[in-house]
Amino acid sequence: MMDQSFLDWPFFEDRHRELAAGLEAWASANLPVDHGDVDAACRGLVAALGAGGWLQHSGGDSLDIRSLCLIRETLARHDGLADFAFAMQGLGMGAVTLFGSPQQREWLGRTREGAAISGFALTEPGSGSDVARTSTVAVRDGADWVLNGDKTYISNGGIADVYVIFARTGDAAGAKGLSAFLMPADTPGLEVVSRIEVMAPHPLAHLRLSNLRLPEEALIGEAGGGFRIAMTVLDHFRPTVGAAALGFARRALDEAMARVTERQLFGAPMAELQMVQGHIADMALKVDAAALLVYRAAWAKDRGAARITREAAMAKLYATEAAQSVIDQAVQLFGGDGVRVGMAVESLYREIRALRIYEGASDVQKLVIARSVLGGN
Repeated sequence: MMDQSFLDWPFFEDRHRELAAGLEAWASANLPVDHGDVDAACRGLVAALGAGGWLQHSGGDSLDIRSLCLIRETLARHDGLADFAFAMQGLGMGAVTLFGSPQQREWLGRTREGAAISGFALTEPGSGSDVARTSTVAVRDGADWVLNGDKTYISNGGIADVYVIFARTGDAAGAKGLSAFLMPADTPGLEVVSRIEVMAPHPLAHLRLSNLRLPEEALIGEAGGGFRIAMTVLDHFRPTVGAAALGFARRALDEAMARVTERQLFGAPMAELQMVQGHIADMALKVDAAALLVYRAAWAKDRGAARITREAAMAKLYATEAAQSVIDQAVQLFGGDGVRVGMAVESLYREIRALRIYEGASDVQKLVIARSVLGGN
């Protein structure tokens, strides 16, 4: 059984401990699911998470980041695809939760119930972490906006019912000309160009917008405010990426501890070897350090901090890099079994890699942290 003592840290309130206990029981009874058909699995997970009431935490009148982190950590420990399904319901509609009009926010009822799947369309073939290079354009035509461009590596691409999409709406250079739009998936002019297969299967797609027409009320916030919207959403959700990595790392540590306790080597359990004990100590240290950074960032935001850019970047960077190391060490302790398909640590090894890239790659997080420190923020 995973160590739950971190829930006694002062970052949490009783409601968080109750949430963690309830979700742990639900996850133990319902996860993992069969990943044979990834699209069907994601649809089923969204519906199940909605029916269980867990998606109520993914968007609404406000976002409790500690709750989001606890949910992502728990789900990731049980099933990486379940974490993905939950996370995208929040991230996909984060702009609507934080900046949407009453009419736009009607979608939140459906996404929180698991009746609709959401997507967040920011990345392009020529712009990933450098959002200012966005080239998708939205041009006014009477009372409408007409959008043209390509988006790639879009999570839930091809199965989402609604997307938040970012496009350039003005002549301002760089990030200043971006705007955000709410786009139903059945809008004429939206094409799923291709599905993208990755090492840990998730529904991803390359989307193309060809003379796609959206009404004025699809604009989220103000024209030209898209970059601020995107960065605010990522500020809220970046610590939760660290939380998912933390869940993967905790599972890897648990698997490794069971392995070295049960496995005999040179006539004694592996756990009696000092070198093995050193590896376990290193893994436990990284897990606790990651948890402290993740929940510090979440706690700071929940306490009312206007921005947690530095704290969120630290949490995301350290937790994902530490989890990669912890999982790699777990694979090593399993020996040949560690790379055998079907083993938990093998699956974790594939799951963790993408977290060091999406929502701001590790090197980009280092730039964010350095600029914050140098700027005295």
